[in-house]
Amino acid sequence: MKITAITAQQKDPNRVNVMVDGKYRFSLNIFQIGDLGIRVGKEYTEQELAEFETESQFGKLYARTLEYCLMRPHSSREVRDYLYRKTLSKKYKSRQTGELKERKGVSKGVTQRVFDRLVEKGYIDDEKFARFWVENRNQRKGTSRRKLQAELMAKGVDKTIIEQCLGESSRNDTEELQKIIIKKAGKYTDEQKLVAYLARQGFSYDDIKQALASSSD
Repeated sequence: MKITAITAQQKDPNRVNVMVDGKYRFSLNIFQIGDLGIRVGKEYTEQELAEFETESQFGKLYARTLEYCLMRPHSSREVRDYLYRKTLSKKYKSRQTGELKERKGVSKGVTQRVFDRLVEKGYIDDEKFARFWVENRNQRKGTSRRKLQAELMAKGVDKTIIEQCLGESSRNDTEELQKIIIKKAGKYTDEQKLVAYLARQGFSYDDIKQALASSSD
C-alpha cells in the first residue's frame, strides 16, 4: 500500500490528511509526519499503517488533553477521569445518511501514553495543583481549611500533599470567616442560622463564636 497524497487540513493547518492508494486513511500533525518519516510515494504494510493510525489517535488525544490541562491546573485523578471518558464508545448520527453509528473510544494504551507524556512535561503535578487550589479557591468569598482539604481529597490528592500545601498557605480560618460574615451577615437575621451556615462550611464552633463576637465590636 502506497502513500499517494499528504494534504493540509482546512480547519487545522497543523494537521495533514494522509491518503493511501487514493483514499483517506488517517491524519497526523506536521511534527508526526516528520518524526515518522512518512512521504508520498512510499509503500507500507498494513501493520505499519495501523501503527500510524495509533499515532494519529495519540496526537489528537494529546492535543485535546493538553488544552484541558491548560484551562486551569487539574489533579492527576481529574486528568485520568477525562482520559477514561475518551476510551468509551459513543453513538452518533451520520450527516450523510442519518443512520445511527458508533464511534469507538481510544485504547487504554494510548490514554496511558498521553498521561505519561503530560506528567513528563510537567502539566500534571498534584503538588502544583494543590497549591493553586488552596491559594485561589474562593479568595474573595472565604473558604475554611477543612473545606479546602475535603475538596482536594475528593479530587484524589494525597493527604500528605494537602497538609503540606495548607501548612505553607497564609490563609487562616479567622480571616476566611470574616470574609464570609461580611457577605452573609445581612442575609441572616437569626444568628443561630448564621452559625449553622458557617459550621456547614467547615469552620469550628469556637472560631465562629469568636469571629462573630469580633465583628460585633
